[in-house]
Amino acid sequence: MLERLRRWRAARFEARHPFPEAEWQEARARLPLLAALPDAAAERLGHRAWRFAHAKRLSRHPELDPVIDFDVPARLAIAAQGCLLTLGWDDATHREAFAGLHEILIVPDAFHRRVEEMDEFGVMHEYDDERAGETSHQGPVVVAYPDLMESGRLDGFNVVIHELAHKLDMANSLDADGFPPLPADMAAQDWHRVFTTVWDDLQAHLARGEATPIDDYAASHPGECFAVSCETFFAAPAALDAAYPELYGLLGRYFRLDPLSWHSPSSD
Repeated sequence: MLERLRRWRAARFEARHPFPEAEWQEARARLPLLAALPDAAAERLGHRAWRFAHAKRLSRHPELDPVIDFDVPARLAIAAQGCLLTLGWDDATHREAFAGLHEILIVPDAFHRRVEEMDEFGVMHEYDDERAGETSHQGPVVVAYPDLMESGRLDGFNVVIHELAHKLDMANSLDADGFPPLPADMAAQDWHRVFTTVWDDLQAHLARGEATPIDDYAASHPGECFAVSCETFFAAPAALDAAYPELYGLLGRYFRLDPLSWHSPSSD
């Protein structure tokens, strides 16, 4: 009965909101990340993004009204970048994963937050943290407009993927701790072992004054390690696989996807 109801609702949505094929192709043309998708994956993502854009509020700060042309391709592009995270999951799991996400708010610029952190010696440190985005357990996902404009390429940076990865992370806790709910066929011990190995390697690079294999923001907190790894997995999969092949494989099992295959000559 529940499945019949879902099919009826899906059919009703399609009747009321026909999929805008031309606008979806325009969204793909604007972002190399979306253009790289094989056709079958792109079709699935486009329809999911279309439903996502109707189910969630995609809004902008009033100062951005004269700056952003919030047309259908733009809204689809934002939704699709977020929905990449759940592209390999079935519809029910996708809906559940983003049940706590109600709004994506675009603000004019990076913003500052006063942060308090205790170090390993028990000393509390306070500092101003400049952020390109922010995610809370119940509040909106906030992304800075300049960083949104830098997202969608194949360089490993994507603020939408980063912040929505935090949402996935928070599904079993109030804060992003780098340990999201895992599917039944994945062991928590494997997750912890692989991410601990990556974390330790990042810290070792920094201690030696060396550049880290992925964005060094991943070394700032376990939750950021997960979010940065997700960005790199989707937007620079070859780089992640080269640096941390076991992590790439772990995320491949978690997301049920293999972004490396999207960039191979036979991906279409």
